[in-house]
Amino acid sequence: MADEHTIPPYAPDDVEASVGARAAETARTAVKGIGNAIKESRRPGMPLDILANATREAPLGALLAAFLLGVIVARG
Repeated sequence: MADEHTIPPYAPDDVEASVGARAAETARTAVKGIGNAIKESRRPGMPLDILANATREAPLGALLAAFLLGVIVARG
């Protein structure tokens, strides 16, 4: 009975291979764009740089309180 089961093909026969290639290229472009946006926002004076500096300078208790507040908000 186990011999009756076959693994289905990854894509139907009527789907061209170029569809997968285009999807992969689109994903690469999106990842590259997101990476560039993150890199730009880490420059001095930009939001991620400000957040990183504030986090380094904040007391540990304040970070714990902010984390717990985030958990409460996320669950609510």
